[in-house]
Amino acid sequence: MKISIIGAGHVGSTLAYAVVLKGLCNHLVLASRNVTRAQGDALDLRHTLSFCERPMTIESSAIEDVKHSDILVITASARRKEKMTSRMQLGEANVKIFKQMIPMLVHNNPDAVLVIISNPVDVLTYLATQLAGLPSSRIMGIGTLVDSARFRAMLSTEERIHPDDLRTYILGEHGPNQFPVFSNAFAGSERIADNPEHRRIFQEVTQAGFDVHNLKGYTNFAIATAAYEVLKTIVYDDHRTMPLSTYFREWQGIEDNCFSIPVVVGRKGIIRHLHPKLNQVEREALEKTAQLVKANINGLLYEKKTYAHKQV
Repeated sequence: MKISIIGAGHVGSTLAYAVVLKGLCNHLVLASRNVTRAQGDALDLRHTLSFCERPMTIESSAIEDVKHSDILVITASARRKEKMTSRMQLGEANVKIFKQMIPMLVHNNPDAVLVIISNPVDVLTYLATQLAGLPSSRIMGIGTLVDSARFRAMLSTEERIHPDDLRTYILGEHGPNQFPVFSNAFAGSERIADNPEHRRIFQEVTQAGFDVHNLKGYTNFAIATAAYEVLKTIVYDDHRTMPLSTYFREWQGIEDNCFSIPVVVGRKGIIRHLHPKLNQVEREALEKTAQLVKANINGLLYEKKTYAHKQV
């Protein structure tokens, strides 16, 4: 199993460390536009192998030299601005990066499953699907998986229940217009109530990534761990359910769009889409997030600088 991480910034490096510690593959490649940084990470990680679960080949590479990967993880991104208020601020620069990078990567790695972490993840997952010419099932964005994990962690403190025992998803945009699915949220078969306290916690989740970024200049641990869980599910063909950003022709009446919906993931990528029954509040939130994401897709990919990054 060969995993190649494209982008050796904070997220890429943290994800690589998790992959090595857990022995997830036998061949790991770190590739970056900053080849020296990738070389340094690869060398540093090789020095950890005596303490790890299994030996593996760890290499660095220029992006254009990455070939024959089973999984490609895209973390490459333009540099984040201080005090970011919207992931869309990275959009124009990252669209350019993806247009240069994705066709080359797919040509050199035709059998790979693509996992997109770069932001704005919904727009970039849509773009990667258009550029790659691969089945949409083989291209997925981390999306609201990390938001759902943050939500469970915060709810855990309130409910005094282990976060992994809280079954609740956040769907839609990886951004201010995501929404919680309280109608299908449970702990031990007991419904997790849609009440003011839980809504307050959800509002904190929508801002959580920016809080971390503004405090330390970047985010890495939560998003890299979420990405690791996706990689593990693919490697071991686990058929796990998780909310991921994916292109779909139609889902719950929404057509030709790309944002986080509940899916089943295995070795070949996304195996199926799940269709939870949504209540009226959630249906309205779904329609709003769909409109916003589609506006951002059209704005960044087809109508320059007309994207909508504010909450609707």
